[in-house]
Amino acid sequence: MPAPPAAPGTERQPGSRAAVLPGLAFCAVGMAVSLVLGWLIPGVSPLLIAIVVGALIANVVRLPRVLAPGIAVAAKRVLRVGIVLLGLSVSLQDIAGLGFGMIAVVVAVVGVGILTTVWIGGLMGVPRAQRLLIACGFSICGAAAVAAVEGVTDSEDEDVATAVGLVVLYGSLMIPGIPLLSGVLGLTEHQAGLWAGGSIHEVAQVVAAGGTIGSAALASAVLVKLTRVVMLAPIMTIVGIRARRSGTAARNGKRPPIVPLFVVGFVLAVLVASSGVLPEPVMGALGTLETWCLSMAMFALGLGVKAEELVRVGFKPVLLGAISTVVVAATALGGMLVVT
Repeated sequence: MPAPPAAPGTERQPGSRAAVLPGLAFCAVGMAVSLVLGWLIPGVSPLLIAIVVGALIANVVRLPRVLAPGIAVAAKRVLRVGIVLLGLSVSLQDIAGLGFGMIAVVVAVVGVGILTTVWIGGLMGVPRAQRLLIACGFSICGAAAVAAVEGVTDSEDEDVATAVGLVVLYGSLMIPGIPLLSGVLGLTEHQAGLWAGGSIHEVAQVVAAGGTIGSAALASAVLVKLTRVVMLAPIMTIVGIRARRSGTAARNGKRPPIVPLFVVGFVLAVLVASSGVLPEPVMGALGTLETWCLSMAMFALGLGVKAEELVRVGFKPVLLGAISTVVVAATALGGMLVVT
């Protein structure tokens, strides 16, 4: 996420333990506030609240530079821990329960969404890195996917912040939009849930929309969305391989990894959840830790979303986000209607 550099002349190195503590503590407070607000506002995920609160703070308060190193750690390393733990929410048995047809729809949504967004973005003149961030964020799992791509390709912080801001904007519009359109189209509650899970960007936004439609819709929406989350592993592997082959180098001079460590951890977590080896109390505790890590990371990512930067990047990324939203939603709707 974009953050001001450490103050000149400081004796603490940006990556040192002492340097990151203030920013991490600040993000922990933001996480706690988001959890409390999530408890006070039924049906709204603390992850979504965390992004919004972070963005509000970033646009009304000038944060001291001493917070920058810790915020960067929360937006990257803490996020990756959260993504690994997110794998425990998905089991292969649940995914198989969707049936081959709906699994194929999910694969199509992710594939068509990414390829079409990258292609149209190229025609529009949107920089390659920025359109890849938007494509993966809108097609897979929102801000977490954006940050995952950044970790593989080492994209510019401004591009990451833009993609996260667009995920928040369009995903939030879909929370009331999908339920309303489902009613207009005459979809059943189950069909509406499948569509919501297949088209909305963030897991938190899917939960909000599914809950609006009904309990049956919520269950199917979350399952479809988590199946899209599983696509993070193969997509990040493909992106990593292509980045290495194209000679894309990180800003620190290192080549991007073929398979990021957090992706390996995510896959292992899915396998652990599928095996049922962990007792329920342990799974519950790890689920709580996942919420804490992701809320903390979303708050940090929100701190990078600034209105003036979104204005500065111009209209093209905003239009590309709208097009990507329509493509993903249309693919999900068409596929869902075919298989149900």
